Amino acid sequence: MTGGHILNDQRTDPGQRFHAWTAAVVRHLPFGLSRLVPPSLLGFALINGCTFGVDLLLLTLFRSGLGWPVPVAFTVAYVIAFGLSFVLNRALNFRSHASVGPQAGLYAVAVLVNYLAFILGAGTALTALGVQYHLSRIVAGICEAAFMYSAMRWLIFRPR
Repeated sequence: MTGGHILNDQRTDPGQRFHAWTAAVVRHLPFGLSRLVPPSLLGFALINGCTFGVDLLLLTLFRSGLGWPVPVAFTVAYVIAFGLSFVLNRALNFRSHASVGPQAGLYAVAVLVNYLAFILGAGTALTALGVQYHLSRIVAGICEAAFMYSAMRWLIFRPR
């Protein structure tokens, strides 16, 4: 099966359809970007954009709806969103069939490094240097995305 046919074939698994769709979109990127952007980067951006939305939704529910303390609401929402990101990226984006245990362990280490280096480290440092905290969080988020994509693609879900 090729291109558009795999997108409509119910016999293929969701990971194959997701990859076919991201590959089709990447093929149509302008300015030569189709040669630079792998389909997994687009898939990562879509999945993690959605899980960031889930993170914010849960944060709002836990803080404003249930009245949880900010650190607890922030941490629980963050952990749930990153768990969802792992599952979706593993199944749809990187289509990994390797043993989940070692991958989950590597992912947990990557999330911890990410949290300490970018969320707390870079975000806090930029704010301490006088950068407005929302802008600090956005810059830290860009660094976080680059780190997590790289960790997933070349370490956690690396091709065999």
